[in-house]
Amino acid sequence: MSKSRIVMYILTGLLVAFFLGCASTPQTESTGEYIDDTVITTKVKALLAKDDVLKSFQIGVETFKGVVQLSGFVNAEKTREKARAIAGTVKGVKSVKNDLIIK
Repeated sequence: MSKSRIVMYILTGLLVAFFLGCASTPQTESTGEYIDDTVITTKVKALLAKDDVLKSFQIGVETFKGVVQLSGFVNAEKTREKARAIAGTVKGVKSVKNDLIIK
């Protein structure tokens, strides 16, 4: 085998390893998914803070692969559903897991 062929195999192997390292699995996100989820989280938090009713509550927002999870306490079912509806309007949100608790 020639040296150029050996170098080509090594570079191909490294390239494959690099792309596999950036791939997502069911438990982890790829770099692009992480960035997308960060943008979604930021947009949802901004919309919740902008709402006159919801801004007074401490609502936690986490996003994993486009699924937004809301957590915290609110005072009524109507408020809980309003937060879910607002989160669902953000582009890129696949679903909303509403774990808000009514006190």
